[in-house]
Amino acid sequence: NPILDPVFMIIKWFKDLVNWDKPLLWQVGYLGDQYIEWVHQPVNRHIRLFHSDFMEGISKTAWYIVPLVWIPLAIYWSCLCYTELAKGETRLFDSISVVRSVPVSVYWFPFLFLLGMFLWSLTEYLIHRFLFHMDPPAQNYYLITLHFLLHGQHHKAPFDSSRLVFPPVPASAFVAFFYGVFQLAFSEPVGLCIVVGGLCGYIIYDLMHYYLHYGSPRRGSYFYSLKAYHVKHHFQHQKAGFGITSRLWDYPFRTLIPEETSED
Repeated sequence: NPILDPVFMIIKWFKDLVNWDKPLLWQVGYLGDQYIEWVHQPVNRHIRLFHSDFMEGISKTAWYIVPLVWIPLAIYWSCLCYTELAKGETRLFDSISVVRSVPVSVYWFPFLFLLGMFLWSLTEYLIHRFLFHMDPPAQNYYLITLHFLLHGQHHKAPFDSSRLVFPPVPASAFVAFFYGVFQLAFSEPVGLCIVVGGLCGYIIYDLMHYYLHYGSPRRGSYFYSLKAYHVKHHFQHQKAGFGITSRLWDYPFRTLIPEETSED
């Protein structure tokens, strides 16, 4: 009925709180104190964030783009690190005199690489818990919008396959930041070794996150328990279970989802 159509549209808008026919990013900030409850009521549909097709395009990506973009860089950096360390001229720090600085041989490479992966696992947890799951003030339009852009949209539409991994453009900003930090903290080859380990940790994280949403791991396997754990995080325990690749940091930070709530 053409006369009743506008009425039904209004009812639907109030039910959903947003207009799904328009980009959501600029709408969610107006939800105020209803935002947190709304964003944790998942829907099985795709989300459009931006009016601009260009911005929309760089805000999402297919899972296979992650290995295509980052694995070649990780291989190149690994070869570069190994080659530099093999020269036998590397010191742990550039800012300390050669006499006092610790020499770093090629045998350090696997340990520096693993250190990078370990540090990434901690970073993964901290970002997920304190940045992605921050509670934006109900009256702050911009922080709500930022939260939705960073992670809220994933909790609202957890099965939107184009938004399960980090697109290369924002991911590049994270990589550049950590590259700069470790280049300042250590000598160039040492810092790069740690970064490449962290980069590999990130690649594993992103691909595993996608698999936990769309994969079908065998019952009783490690990945099956992780998938069940992550499902509980999305649908029941949004304030716990922040580990994706493992539950390692949920133990010391006491954010472990109780065992009895996990699927067997």
